[in-house]
Amino acid sequence: MSKKVLIITYYWPPAGGPGVQRWLKFAKYLPEFGFEPIIYTPKNPSYPIIDDSLVNEISSDLKIVKTKIWEPYQIAEKLNPKAKAYKAGQFEKAENQSFLSKLSVYIRGNFFIPDARKFWIKPSVKFLKKYIFENQIDTIITTGPPHSLHIIGLELKKTYPILKWIADFRDPWTEISYHADLKLNKSSQNKHKDLEKQVLQNADCVIATSFTDAENYKKIGANRVEVITNGFEEADFSNSKLEQFDNTVTTVDESSKPVTLSLSKGETQNSKLKTHNTFTITYSGGLELARNPLVVWKALNELVQENQDFAADFQLEFIGNLSKEVKNSIIENNLSDYLIEKGYVSHKESIELIKTSNLLLLANFPDEKSKGIIPGKLFEYMATGNPILAIGPSGGDVEKILNETQSGEYFTHEEIRDVKNYVSDEYKKWKTDFVKNPSSKIYQYSRKNLTYKLSEIILSL
Repeated sequence: MSKKVLIITYYWPPAGGPGVQRWLKFAKYLPEFGFEPIIYTPKNPSYPIIDDSLVNEISSDLKIVKTKIWEPYQIAEKLNPKAKAYKAGQFEKAENQSFLSKLSVYIRGNFFIPDARKFWIKPSVKFLKKYIFENQIDTIITTGPPHSLHIIGLELKKTYPILKWIADFRDPWTEISYHADLKLNKSSQNKHKDLEKQVLQNADCVIATSFTDAENYKKIGANRVEVITNGFEEADFSNSKLEQFDNTVTTVDESSKPVTLSLSKGETQNSKLKTHNTFTITYSGGLELARNPLVVWKALNELVQENQDFAADFQLEFIGNLSKEVKNSIIENNLSDYLIEKGYVSHKESIELIKTSNLLLLANFPDEKSKGIIPGKLFEYMATGNPILAIGPSGGDVEKILNETQSGEYFTHEEIRDVKNYVSDEYKKWKTDFVKNPSSKIYQYSRKNLTYKLSEIILSL
C-alpha cells in the first residue's frame, strides 16, 4: 500500500515558472517510489505568470484538493498595476518608485506578514486538521515562498506533534535579496525572523535548494537540513547535445535506485551540430534591473566594435519578460540591432529555444547574500549540452555546479575582460563546429533522480 504524502503548495498549473515545475515533477515520480502524493492548493489564486500547457502534465491519477483563497493583490492590482510584479519579488529602484508604489510596498511588507497569502492560513489549518485525520496522513510537505504555507505546516505540527513535516524552501525567507526592499520597520523585521526561526526549528526536515542556503538554515536553528536542487526533465531534452553525445546516463533502474555511469575523463568530440546561421546568446526567464548583467552588455559591445565577423553573426535573444530598465541598458551599449525579444512563451517552447542556442546566459544578483541562489533554469540549460555563461557574486553555488559538471564558466559582475574572452572563445568554437562532450554528471539533476532523493528523506523521518 502506498504511503500518503500531503503536499501543500500555492503554485500549481496553470501557474507558470520554476516553482511550479519542482512539485509538479515530484508529484509525477513519487508514485514510482511507493508514495501517493496529494496536492493541496488554492482554488482561485492570483498568479503572476500563467502557462496553460503545464495543465497537460498533471497525472490523471493525482488527487488534488482545493479550497478558496482571498488575496489583497486582487485589489492592489486595480489600484496600482505594478503590484503584479511585486508578487514575484520584482521591485523598482527606490528613487524611481511613485508614492503609490512606495505605499504598496510598505503595506505589503509590514501589514501582510509573512506575505499577502496569510489569509489562507487559518481556513487551511481548519480544513486540513480534519482532512489529515480522516485520511490517515502522517507526512506533510509545505513549499514556499509564499512562506504563509510554512505557517500552515507549523500550525498543523502543533496540532499533531507526531505528524512528520518537511519544509521545502525554494527560496530563502529573510535572506532573499528583495527582503531588504520591503521597507520593513523594526517590529515587522523581528516578526519575520521569529516566524522563520519557528518554522526551521519545528520542521522535522528542511529542504534547501542550494548549499549556501542549507548552511544558513542550520545557523538559524534547523534540526535537519537536506539539499535537493531544482532539476530537469529528461524527456524534454530528447535530441539535445547531452543525449546525442552521452551514451552512458545516470537514471533510475528497475529497482528504483539511481545508477551513475561516468564518461572517461576529458573525453570530447567534434560535431556538426550547428543549430543557427547566427551565433545566438540566449537568456531565458524574466530579467529585472537588480540582476542586470551590465558586464555582459559591455563585453558584447566591445566585441561588436572590434570583430566584424562577430558583429555579422551575433544575435542576443530573450525569452520571457525583459524589464524596461535592462532593455535600455542593452540599447545604451549599442546592441539594439542584435536584440530579439520573444516575450513569454510556454515552457515547452522555451526548452526548444534554449536547445538551439549557442551560448546560454544566466544572471544572479551581485550581492553576497545571493550566493545561495541557484536559478531553476540552470539545470535545463545544462540538459541542453550547450555552454553556459553565468554572472553572479563571487563564490556562488552556481559556480560549484558548473565546475562539477563542466557545463560553462562563471564570472562576477566586474570581470568584463574575462567575460569578453569567454564569449570570444565560444564564438570561435561555433565557427569551427567544435562541441565539447557534455558530462554525464549532469544526470544527477534529473527530476527522477531528485525525486528518489526526496523519497529517501521521507522514509528516514
